[in-house]
Amino acid sequence: MPRLNQRALDILRQEIKKQTKDAPVGKVQRNIALKRLEKLHLQQGNPVTEADLRYLLEDVFPNFDRKVLRRAARANRPPRGFHRIKWATIGITTVVGGIFILNLPYPFIRNPVSKVAPILLLPSYASMDYNYRQAIASVEQADQLVNQATSEEDIQLGAEKVTKAQGHLDRLPVWFLGYQPRAYCTLMGCTWKFTFDEFKQARARVGRMKAVVFQEQNAQKQLEKVLDKLEKAKKKYHQVEPSTSKRDAIATWKTAIDELRQVPKDTLAGAKAREYLQAQQRDLAEVISFTQSDRRSSALIQAAKAFGMKAAQAAQNPPHAASQWQRVANLWQEAIRRLQQVPEASPGYGQAQQTLATYIDNLEVAKMRWQQEKASVAAMEEAQRAIATWQQAAARNPNDPSLQSQLQQIINKLETIKPGTTVYNRAQTLLASAKQRMEG
Repeated sequence: MPRLNQRALDILRQEIKKQTKDAPVGKVQRNIALKRLEKLHLQQGNPVTEADLRYLLEDVFPNFDRKVLRRAARANRPPRGFHRIKWATIGITTVVGGIFILNLPYPFIRNPVSKVAPILLLPSYASMDYNYRQAIASVEQADQLVNQATSEEDIQLGAEKVTKAQGHLDRLPVWFLGYQPRAYCTLMGCTWKFTFDEFKQARARVGRMKAVVFQEQNAQKQLEKVLDKLEKAKKKYHQVEPSTSKRDAIATWKTAIDELRQVPKDTLAGAKAREYLQAQQRDLAEVISFTQSDRRSSALIQAAKAFGMKAAQAAQNPPHAASQWQRVANLWQEAIRRLQQVPEASPGYGQAQQTLATYIDNLEVAKMRWQQEKASVAAMEEAQRAIATWQQAAARNPNDPSLQSQLQQIINKLETIKPGTTVYNRAQTLLASAKQRMEG
C-alpha cells in the first residue's frame, strides 16, 4: 500500500494551496511541498505518521496548521483489521496453493497423496466425476446428431458436441484408470466405475464421429460450391447479350450438374444434391430448347449492329452531300429491317426492341439531313442564278429601281439555307455581301 494514500494527499494539497495563494514566493514553496508528498504517494511501505508529515513540511511551511496534519495522519491510517486480513489472505493462499500442487495431474504426486490423505484430492475427484459425466452425455448427444442427422444444423451442433466430448475425455486422468475398474469417490461415496478399455472405446467413438463430421462438412462445402456455380451460370445466361457468352454459361451449367453427381451419396449433402440434380436438369433442358432461336436472334442483332456501326461511321464529320446522307439512311434502314426479324419469343427480343427504337430515331435524323441538304443545294443554285441576273441588270442600269427588289429576293433565298449543309458557309458569305449592297 502507498505510504501516503490519496485521501491524505488531497487534504494536505488543499491546505498548501490555501497557504500559498497570496504569498509572492508561494508557487516555489507549493511545488517543493507537493513534489515531496507525491513522492510519498508513489512509495510502497508503512503509512507516514503526523510526525513524519511535520518533519517533511516544517522547513517549507514553519506555521503549517497542526490540525490539518493531524487530520491527514488519521486519514492515512490503514483500516482496522487490515493486518489480520492480510495474514488470513496469505494463509488461505498458501493452503489453496498447496492443494493445487497436490492435485497436479502427475502420478508421482497423486499416488502417494491418495494413499495417505485422499481427502486432499477431493478437487481432482470432483473434476474427474464432472468430466466423466459430461463426456458420456456429450458422446451420446453427438452420436444422435451426427449419425442420424436430418439437416445441416444437426451436423453443426453434432460437431460442437463431439468437440465438447473430446475436451472432457482429454481431462480424464488416463494414468489413474489402469485396466481394472476404478471408482471415483466423493464425500458421499463411490458412484461410478470406469476402465481404460471403456475410455478407449469412448475415444474411438469420438474419433469416428469426427471423421463423419469432417466428411459431412466437406460434402456440404462441395455442394455449396456447386450450387453457387449453378446460380452464377444461370444468372450469366439470363443477363448476357445473345452471343457466345450464353453458350459459355450453358457449358458451365452442364459442368456444375456433373459436379452435383460427384457429391458423396452417403452424406446428407449427397441426398440434397440428388434433389437439386433433377430440377437443374429440367431447367437446362428448357434453356437448350431456346438455343436455336437464341442463336438466330443473336445473329440478326449482331448484323443489325454492324449496319448501325457503318451508318454511324458514314455520318461522322458532317456536312455531307445529299448522296452521302442517302447512303446513311439506307444503312439505318437495313439495320432496322434486321431487328424487325427478331421473333417475339426470342430471349433477345427485348434488347432488339430497345435497339430498334434508337435506330428508328437515327434513320429519321438521316432523312431530315438528306432533305435539308437537297433543299439547301437547290436554294443555293437558285440564289446564284438570281445573283447573275442581278449583276447583269446592275451593269446595264445601276439606277434601275427594281434592283433593290431583286436583291431582297436573293437575301430571302439565301436565308433558307440550313446550317450543317455543304453550301451553308458559301451562303453566309453571299448573304453578307447582299446585305451590304442593300445598305449601300
